[in-house]
Amino acid sequence: MIADLRALLFLLFQAVVTPVYAAVFLLFCWLPRIPRYLIARHWCRVNLLAARWICGIRWRVIGRENIPASAHIVMSKHSSTFETLALNLYFPPLSFVAKKELLSIPFFGWGFALASPITIDRQAGHDAMQQMIQQGRARLAQGFWIVIYPEGTRIRAGTRARYKTGGARLAIGLPAPVLPVAHNAGYLWPKGLFGKKPGTITLSIGPSISPDGKDAAQLTQEIESWIEGEVARLGVPA
Repeated sequence: MIADLRALLFLLFQAVVTPVYAAVFLLFCWLPRIPRYLIARHWCRVNLLAARWICGIRWRVIGRENIPASAHIVMSKHSSTFETLALNLYFPPLSFVAKKELLSIPFFGWGFALASPITIDRQAGHDAMQQMIQQGRARLAQGFWIVIYPEGTRIRAGTRARYKTGGARLAIGLPAPVLPVAHNAGYLWPKGLFGKKPGTITLSIGPSISPDGKDAAQLTQEIESWIEGEVARLGVPA
């Protein structure tokens, strides 16, 4: 009961704060891409701090020494909203690969569009991959790293889904190395408006994985093995 009340308060907080940031985004839409992105990063930080204060969700990060100076594709476990927010705090400016439909969500979608994502038109079929590579090259040239969730959607904590090869094909096509990220956020911050629990999430950043000499299936398998092995090692948050 208390957890649900906390989750409701957090939802109300987001309902108040997000339109404000969306308005700021629209007001400063003339800014270059990186300064616009920094507004989005600040929104992420504010929401994470609110999750700590209201819901008791804390976090720690391990493997920060694995973050290189050169641009990478970040491939992360996707079981929560937490990682979508937290990744922005620890990496250079990020461009998220996302479905085009997200841009139509009021307030959130408007701000997201101004944060320079890579959008996928699922109706484009085979051309969607080429579009993603073209946008990826542009984002790297603009100073962004790229984030993609290889599972394609949020997966309930403690379960696995087959990793899609789109991220690996993007890495090979650019080409760009991959930085894998694992975490156990889904146990404390699951999909949905409620279900949040107090505790400490661990986010783990792995070593760089080169796409050189590998096909999409081999690269995907290497990424999946590290992420899922690390997720299993992290276990359920205390």
